[in-house]
Amino acid sequence: MSEQQEHGSGGRAGTHPAHPAPEADEAREVPEVSGTREAREAREINRANWEDRADVHARSAFYDLPGFRAGASTLRPYEPGEVGEVAGRSLLHLQCHMGQDTLSWARLGARVTGLDFSARAVATARRLAADTGLSGRARFVVADVHEAARALAGERFDIVYTGIGALVWLPDLDRWAGTVASLLKPGGFLYLVELHPVAEVLGDDGRTVEYDYFDRRAQEFDSPHSYTGTDHELTSTRSVQWQHGVGDVVTALARAGLRVEFLHERPSTLFARFPVLERDGGEYRYPAGVPGVPLSYSLRASR
Repeated sequence: MSEQQEHGSGGRAGTHPAHPAPEADEAREVPEVSGTREAREAREINRANWEDRADVHARSAFYDLPGFRAGASTLRPYEPGEVGEVAGRSLLHLQCHMGQDTLSWARLGARVTGLDFSARAVATARRLAADTGLSGRARFVVADVHEAARALAGERFDIVYTGIGALVWLPDLDRWAGTVASLLKPGGFLYLVELHPVAEVLGDDGRTVEYDYFDRRAQEFDSPHSYTGTDHELTSTRSVQWQHGVGDVVTALARAGLRVEFLHERPSTLFARFPVLERDGGEYRYPAGVPGVPLSYSLRASR
């Protein structure tokens, strides 16, 4: 999630055979060799921020790791239906954080790989896999998303999955889409679930347009807290993020040679993004009778 997504608008500042047991080299972080100097600097700022967040998130009620260990799934209700049967299929989760979504797919029978640039988050994911008896069909790798193909030695997957709040941390969607395409088997597909960028132009009332949808400049934030609450303060407080329109996402995937099968805009989101939203099951949406905007979307694109 972005700072704006986390805290309201508040101003835009700127061991399966295919999955061997982790070896010593798998625990090492894969060094990055690509990207502009500015992108590399932003990535290091964000890495420090997310290493800090990983410890805070693991203790938070928001992520509820005890509930996950007890059997809870973190997938949105519509996700399994849109992806289809995953039993026996290989699934790569990019930017997997602590691996709860990754392992939720493993519980449905997928052979999963989670990849994230935070070593602390990956360490938590590996512990979760062990605690839930899923280590035999789940592995986790420390690497930046753009280095995924190299980190995974050219391995390809039936499904590449990216979940809520991932794309704002990427400066270049063309690079991201090219990486995704390189990781898919022929006939494989990307399944993306994201927060809708239209919500990012609205003020705290959830109704008034206050920001420019077409602003693609890097936005720098400095916050002592993560979106999980104020119980624990961060020490690495800075982050750098980029907003991407839905058209940017679709165009980047098309340029990478992927075919969009569907794009579903949704009136609900993962958390109380605006005070006007009401809880509806495990999500939040505008009340009946109140005009709304799309708050999230899901997309599937095949190779």
